Amino acid sequence: MKSEFVHLHVHSHYSLLDSTNKLDALCAKTKELGMRAIALTDHGNLFGAVEFYQKATEHLLKPIIGCELYVAPDNLTNKTVHPNGFERGFHLTVLATSEEGYRNLARLSTLGYTDGFYYNPRVDHELLAAHSRGLIALSGCLSGEASKWLLAGNENEAVKALHRGKDIFGKENFFYEIQDHGIEEQKQLTSFLIERSKADGIALVATNDVHYLTIEEAPSHDALLCIGTRKLLRDENRKRYNGDQFYLKSPEEMKRKFVYAPEAIEKTVEIAERIEFEFKFGLRHMPVFPVPIGEGSEAEFLEKTALEGLSKKFENIPIEYKKRFQEEMKIIISKGFAGYFLIVADFISEAKRRGIPVGPGRGSAAGSLVAYALGITEVDPIPYGLIFERFLNPERVSLPDIDVDICQERREEVISYVKERYGEDRVAQIITFGTFGARGVIRDVARIQDIPISEAERLTKLIPDQLKITLSESIETVPELKNASEKEHSSLFSTALKLEGLARHASRHAAGIVIGDLPITEIAPLYKDQEGNIITQFDMGSIEKLGLLKMDLLGLKTLTVINAVKKLIKPEINSNEIGPVPYDDEEVYKLLSSGHTLGVFQLDSSGIRELIAKVKPSQFEDLAALIALYRPGPMSLTEDFANRKHGRIKVTYLVPILEKILEDTYGIILYQEQVMKIAVELAGYSMAEADILRRAMSKKNRELMEKNRDRFIKGAVAKGINPKDASEIFNQIETFAGYGFNKSHAIAYAVVAYKTAWLKVHYPVEFMAVTLSYEMNNRDKLALYTEETRRMGIKILPPHVNFSMPLFLPENGSERAAIRCGLAAIKNVGIGACEAIAENRENKKYLSLWNFLTRVDSKKVNRRAVEALILSGAYDGLSHNRHSIMNALPQLWDKANAEHDSANSNQLSLFGDSPISEEPTIEKLPEFENLAAYELEYLGFYLNEHPLLKAFPPLKLMAAPNMSEGKNGWVVGMISKIDRILDKRGKEMAKVMLDTLHGRFDTLIFASTFQRYSKNLLEGKAIIMRGRFENGGRIIGDDVFGIEDKSWKAIISLENISDETLLASIKASIENGKEGNCKIEFQIFSKGKQFRIKLPRMIDPMVLLSKELEAIQKNILLEPNFTPKNGNGSHFFA
Repeated sequence: MKSEFVHLHVHSHYSLLDSTNKLDALCAKTKELGMRAIALTDHGNLFGAVEFYQKATEHLLKPIIGCELYVAPDNLTNKTVHPNGFERGFHLTVLATSEEGYRNLARLSTLGYTDGFYYNPRVDHELLAAHSRGLIALSGCLSGEASKWLLAGNENEAVKALHRGKDIFGKENFFYEIQDHGIEEQKQLTSFLIERSKADGIALVATNDVHYLTIEEAPSHDALLCIGTRKLLRDENRKRYNGDQFYLKSPEEMKRKFVYAPEAIEKTVEIAERIEFEFKFGLRHMPVFPVPIGEGSEAEFLEKTALEGLSKKFENIPIEYKKRFQEEMKIIISKGFAGYFLIVADFISEAKRRGIPVGPGRGSAAGSLVAYALGITEVDPIPYGLIFERFLNPERVSLPDIDVDICQERREEVISYVKERYGEDRVAQIITFGTFGARGVIRDVARIQDIPISEAERLTKLIPDQLKITLSESIETVPELKNASEKEHSSLFSTALKLEGLARHASRHAAGIVIGDLPITEIAPLYKDQEGNIITQFDMGSIEKLGLLKMDLLGLKTLTVINAVKKLIKPEINSNEIGPVPYDDEEVYKLLSSGHTLGVFQLDSSGIRELIAKVKPSQFEDLAALIALYRPGPMSLTEDFANRKHGRIKVTYLVPILEKILEDTYGIILYQEQVMKIAVELAGYSMAEADILRRAMSKKNRELMEKNRDRFIKGAVAKGINPKDASEIFNQIETFAGYGFNKSHAIAYAVVAYKTAWLKVHYPVEFMAVTLSYEMNNRDKLALYTEETRRMGIKILPPHVNFSMPLFLPENGSERAAIRCGLAAIKNVGIGACEAIAENRENKKYLSLWNFLTRVDSKKVNRRAVEALILSGAYDGLSHNRHSIMNALPQLWDKANAEHDSANSNQLSLFGDSPISEEPTIEKLPEFENLAAYELEYLGFYLNEHPLLKAFPPLKLMAAPNMSEGKNGWVVGMISKIDRILDKRGKEMAKVMLDTLHGRFDTLIFASTFQRYSKNLLEGKAIIMRGRFENGGRIIGDDVFGIEDKSWKAIISLENISDETLLASIKASIENGKEGNCKIEFQIFSKGKQFRIKLPRMIDPMVLLSKELEAIQKNILLEPNFTPKNGNGSHFFA
């Protein structure tokens, strides 16, 4: 059946914030309406071209790749206001008919972003003429060049614009575009174009400017425009479309609309038939590695280089390694991946040569012995039972992923090297798209509908804290949401449901880069982001389908931290060597078992610290298991894992052969590699077949899983296992495979975790100094790490203009281990000011504030910076107290600057040589009473003991915060600031700054909560608050109590205590303690059993800090004695 009409002017949600069309739905609707082809012409970009091509093909439609280009009114480099307001560019509908046309379209879209961007990605007539081959152009909508001139009253320029289009594209490739959305100006334009069509001999083509699928979606599209322009729906003066006709009309509707020009309808079909362009999937645009002359092919050079690398690791290569090496090499070469391995090994080698830290491995590549031999990874896969086929399955055609962690600060240097090596035009970073999520879309739609923030927050709080949960899933599972969506907020939810999942913005992928064998624009268009980075317009999935080599180079801050610590330990040390680190260091496992792993890679969050304290890792494999366990899927296994490890639950195996596979994880299937080994050892699979089984299970491919069930059971029975056990084992691996972790990745990351733990144990001062330096801009973490530093017995010295460098640094000569606070940690003191201060004191220390002001350039260290230095204590001990010099600063500042100006006018040396008058007299004032508050304001932490601990010392026994978004819990803190404001209904609410032992939190107290608890909402008051964490660490407060108003509960966990005298002594110390408001509960683990003992008498919580209990304080967890209002993961912390 031949199409009667084809839509040639269509937008998808990749016309960011200007279309509600998702590509699958768009193609399905096109098919439903009886059309056989459709074009995609997004604004200025080809973001969705590959996805569109695939979706259209799946729906048996002919895809037409196009773009609505923006054309500058003159030269694209002219980025000034146009007299007629045309500077944003004219619209031009362009379609690719051939491979050459696609390449030209990709170049035009690329140049729009890289060279012509001004409001929009613009090209110009000269570029169009240079890249017109293989393209068909339509004259455009009401924003087209001819249209704009005509509606501006200049018909001559409109005619010139049409003729220019004909000259650029050729008479047979340029068409006059007519539209009818019921807009008066379109009627005027259509009359003009029909007349010109006859006069110029240029055919008409009818289009509809499609921005949504059906007429009913017009309001949702209007809402999207408001979100994009940050306007309210009720605003009169805002961007809006004229009418509701911008939807995907049927051929019948279009024919009725253009009954006066049937040839314009027919022309759409003729144009579609001319389209011959097809994406070529399955090709491989692998760059050629520059093999040195005389070294043979890529394959020969790879084998030689890898064998040399392996020989350096073993004096005599073991037989097992030789066999594995040859097996891997055979697969790599047969798959044509030799060049890929050489490329990765080359840039890693160059990075190491330059002293750029590189991670030990990432992902499944750590399972390759060849990668280990080449130095791509630092993990020997054989001792850990890592599987090559998990990384490169010979039965799969896709490229394996070799992901690499690079020092965060020098990642761009590595990318620059790759560009130099393979050509600037053949390397690019990759785009990614942020979409409307369930919570975000509720907030966005509520804002444009002018729904109060408090109500929007209430609704978002109801959405379950579940990864990637959709709004529709939330509505079905939460009755209160369902009720809101059907009643008082039906408009909000109906709009939000239509917008959810749409692309909201484009950005640079955190890690992905591509390398091609051709200039990237021959394969994919490019985009320039706001930071000036050149990135592909196609996302990761599309890039891979086109055969470009994609790699993940992730900037990992931990590698930067490790390197900086090593430089402090031994400045001349090679940045990629820490020396031999033994993986059986008892002191390291003692640290890990204590749960004091703040700053340790992957083991830093409060949740995993709690898990570590339960598991108490005693070997390297336990560390890898912890990394694998701490995820949403296997979290339910954590108690079982800990109990099995410590003998509280006996480990049993259905069949003996499982013990060899599962002994490191105490009988629990935790890793994907274990699933594969079970299939091989028990059921006779090959490793390649086992990998396919693993993938089927992880993707929940029911059909393939059922086929494998029979195969597995038969294979197991053939090996002597009874059918019932075989079926049960398959059920177990089916259950666990869905969230089984990649062991290669777990081992590689455990290496990094262990190294950071080793540094924390053996070089604690250097480690914490660097950790603090790299968290200076994260006030919450900085507060957390300063408390940890003090807990470790390391003193934090205040910032000082005579001693501090920009970063935190160890300081010698103090009475105990100490770290000097860096000047750059002070708010309002930039790195330039820090450097100026340090440089000027090289020969002579500062004597006073006045001496400082007369020596330092005020252009580098401005008055705001000096105020911050005063209030943070950086002049303490030089002369007067902070209050006095802060009071005198205006006079001193003006006088110092006047003397500098005078010296300058006399052409004397500005700083240091010019004669300076005597120091003005400074009035002595009593010191500020709120020094701690100033320190917190300017440093982000308290230099001395936290005021909360002064108010209630037992708080040090509370758990650290778990700030998962959507999590409910109790937080203990001190109100440092409160702003009372009115909500939109005129009711009083508050913004509260809450200081806890683990950071500072912005807290929102809505009107209903404020009315109930206003007596407790006072600056300086220590409170307990029940609330919910939102994205970014903000808390929505629900209940607020004074710290003195509630009772407490202490849980004391004791394990394997055989000394009954000790237990009795502990119990007696508590029972004889002062009576108070704290309940006591013992949790005793002994001989595989758990006992709970609750003491009938309540004691003063201060008893828990007594000397008699000092040895077990690490086993005490204090929490408020409340029952949570709901069961949504309540968590207690200070």
